[in-house]
Amino acid sequence: MKDMKNLMQDYYLQYASYVIRDRAIPDVVDGLKPVQRRLLHALWLMHDGKLHKVANVAGQTMAFHPHGDAAIIEALVNVANKGYLLDTQGNFGNPLTGDPAAAARYIETRLSQLSMETLFNPALTPTVPSYDGRHNEPVYFPVKIPLLLMQGAEGIAVGMSTSIMPHNLLELLEAEIAYIEGRSYHLEPDFPTGGIMDASAYNKGRGRVRLRAKFDIVDAKTIVIREICYGTTTESLIRSIDEAAKKGKIKIDAIYDYTADAVEIEIKLPRGAYASELIDSLCAYTECEISIVPQMICIKNNLPWETDVNQILELHAENLQKYLRQELEIERDRLLESIFDGNLERIFIENRLYKPIELLSTYDEIHASIANGFEPFIFQLSRTPTEKDRERLLNIPIRRISRFDVEKNLKEIKSAQAALEVVAGHLQQIKKFTIDFLKRLITKYGDQFPRRTHVQSIERLDMRAIETKEINVGYDASGGFLGTKITGGKSLYCTNFDKIVVVYSDGSYQVVSISEKQYIGRKGLSVLYVGIADKKSVNNLVYKDPKSNHCYAKRFVIDKFILEKTYSSLEDAMELVYFSVDPQAAVQLNYVPKARQRTSEEQFHFKDFLVKGVSAKGVRMAPREVAKITPIQTASQPLSDE
Repeated sequence: MKDMKNLMQDYYLQYASYVIRDRAIPDVVDGLKPVQRRLLHALWLMHDGKLHKVANVAGQTMAFHPHGDAAIIEALVNVANKGYLLDTQGNFGNPLTGDPAAAARYIETRLSQLSMETLFNPALTPTVPSYDGRHNEPVYFPVKIPLLLMQGAEGIAVGMSTSIMPHNLLELLEAEIAYIEGRSYHLEPDFPTGGIMDASAYNKGRGRVRLRAKFDIVDAKTIVIREICYGTTTESLIRSIDEAAKKGKIKIDAIYDYTADAVEIEIKLPRGAYASELIDSLCAYTECEISIVPQMICIKNNLPWETDVNQILELHAENLQKYLRQELEIERDRLLESIFDGNLERIFIENRLYKPIELLSTYDEIHASIANGFEPFIFQLSRTPTEKDRERLLNIPIRRISRFDVEKNLKEIKSAQAALEVVAGHLQQIKKFTIDFLKRLITKYGDQFPRRTHVQSIERLDMRAIETKEINVGYDASGGFLGTKITGGKSLYCTNFDKIVVVYSDGSYQVVSISEKQYIGRKGLSVLYVGIADKKSVNNLVYKDPKSNHCYAKRFVIDKFILEKTYSSLEDAMELVYFSVDPQAAVQLNYVPKARQRTSEEQFHFKDFLVKGVSAKGVRMAPREVAKITPIQTASQPLSDE
């Protein structure tokens, strides 16, 4: 059992490693997943400037990719729709609407000029045997553009996923120039679907971005959506609008989709709804506004690497300088060899070193004769000729020897020497050469890839304010029912978020939610007050002690409660004789007549008493027995104590 457990654990780790490295997560060096790299390699081998059937490309790619053609075709369509690396002809689907591509036998593709110029160089491309050992496939391409950040990447592996946002090519190249020059730079995503983006919390790809569709208010009753959020389609957006309308979150009359090459979704509004008022609700309840959280994970040195946008860009800038240096070194060596070959050929022909070999019979004697003939001219050469060099001289046709042009030869050598000086200068100033290379790319391709997503601050929506609706709550005192469908009684205007407080004649109260109809009566008690539990209103009451006939004033705010739970605002055995929420509430106390009594009545204003907690005792209003309480100003009638 233990061996089986270890075996399964080992197999699972191998599977997880394979999915992470070889399928789902792109490599930081060239920004490609293995299937993308293989199909681009196949296209490069096939490249002749003409378009190729996608079905044929998939078949050629299967020589390198150990999976079926469906995965290859899907990856190719995905790369093509990003708009950078492939030229296309035919129906490759519509990322805006979510429509699929046509069958692979009907659509065609080839490498774009940008990819041919910046992706491929066999001299710098490391290779490994393909899965069946018949071919060699690239480990990575020496890409000269930050492809990972340009295209972005999405992938789900075992135990991890990646979600890298696409960025604007021009801005990436300018940021690389800034990095090489030692200046600061700032990068923000740029999505092919356009829209409006708030990237204030992007944090180099470690935060989040908020996206909003672009609206065009045609008139008071018509809204047209011109651009949508990245990751959504017109189909999913329309579905989210329909669902919001069914739930009563928004009111629409009709919705039409006229999307073709550009998004155009027209929303018609019913009577009572206006375009300017609906925008916030569309952003709150539909896919017109979304939030995206990037996951900056890629493969570096065969291991997952959690990074940020700046680190990826800076790594590419360093790699770019390395690739350009290597290309310059290769060109330098080629020029040196060209100069050597030109001098070697000129000395061989001009000094007629081929003449002595006409009398020699063996191959070794011929080579020895040529080697001896070059000894007086070694100082004119950059190195001693090898057997391979001598063999090449022996293969020069007699016709070419007889027509050899010394002046042309010297001119070609001089031109190569001038080019060599230029290459040597570039090698000494590799940073400047790299910056010039990036500037040439900006000049050539900058206009082809303008920024699509508009960057601006998006105010956070107050969902409570959007969802708040004014409603009319009715109360039928005779039946004891409260609710939005109660008519004929007293009305209370409030919002759907409000709670209702009900005060009973014994001083108890409870807070209830608003419903269509509910019974709030209690046996043996009458409802004294129904109002909004706003946690601010001050409740004023007077209660009497039946034993002493003394009255007590109390003020409190109901700021804490559990729905449907009954609370008491009085002490035990006390009687409520007056209740009001009027800020100017006042009462007159009439005292029980007694001998030598100078004052028979007295007025009290509740604002003169302190506001205390619900459980606090009331303040005795006077040390006399009270016969009657009369309100001076009140919002509710007092209970008679007679």
